[in-house]
Amino acid sequence: MRRPVRGEKTTRASDPEAVDAFLERVKHPLIGLVKALRRTILAAAPDIGEEIKWNAPAFFFTGPIKPFDPKEYRRHLVVLNFYRKDSIRLVFWHGDRAKDKSGFLTGEYPDGRRIAALSSVKELNARKKALVAALLAQLKHVRDE
Repeated sequence: MRRPVRGEKTTRASDPEAVDAFLERVKHPLIGLVKALRRTILAAAPDIGEEIKWNAPAFFFTGPIKPFDPKEYRRHLVVLNFYRKDSIRLVFWHGDRAKDKSGFLTGEYPDGRRIAALSSVKELNARKKALVAALLAQLKHVRDE
């Protein structure tokens, strides 16, 4: 793999096939919600990609970005968490950038993470505006870095 030249901006490819395969084999009572979340997140902007990271669907900025330390997760937007059976948690890596006033994002983690939890497609539909706003706010920061 070629190393980026200093100051060069690199892109990242989405891996929808890996997400499709993961969703085919995962056993969770809210798989319908997971699929609706996936569609909603990907529809929020054309430069949102997906992959499997931390054993779950994760969504990230696919566009050009200056090289960075991978442990900073600058490109990452949100990862789904399947730990609970009564809800799907969304971990927004830079959720503090969203400046969410709706109460959709919770937590005050020092690294900027924020959490949202949804328990049904009906709840997703009611909170879709806040979800998309949080994604777009994060994207604005990533694109501007």
